Amino acid sequence: MPLPRIFIDADACPVKDEVYRVAERCGLKVFVVSNGWINTRREPWIEQVVVDAGPDVADDWIAERAGPGDIVITADIPLADRCLKAGAQALKANGQPFTPDSIGSALAGRMVGEHLRSMGVATSGPPPFGPKDRSNFLQALDRAVVAARRAAR
Repeated sequence: MPLPRIFIDADACPVKDEVYRVAERCGLKVFVVSNGWINTRREPWIEQVVVDAGPDVADDWIAERAGPGDIVITADIPLADRCLKAGAQALKANGQPFTPDSIGSALAGRMVGEHLRSMGVATSGPPPFGPKDRSNFLQALDRAVVAARRAAR
């Protein structure tokens, strides 16, 4: 089985540099997927993918390619759900994994939030991203790579 690949839903991802460090150390291919050009390191193992503008175009590109053994970095809950169903792992930038056990409640919470916002209720966004989140992410990504390599054997 091939090495795991890492897909970054890159438009608002604060941990691209951390992904690059882990991928370089582990010899993994990284796809940086966005709706517009992002300044990305020029390395043979990093591929920048700029998709057409539009809702879910980057998500569709990732979901159509991510599969067993791959790792997807995203805050997008429906994308995480699609990737989990395809056999990939999905991580938030704060290191929290999306899992088959947690994705249902995450999708439900998202729907409740959308409903409240549609009724004019102000909802809070995610907490500020900090150094602890970055550290948690690095640890979670290392665990995900180990799990993917173990599953590939």
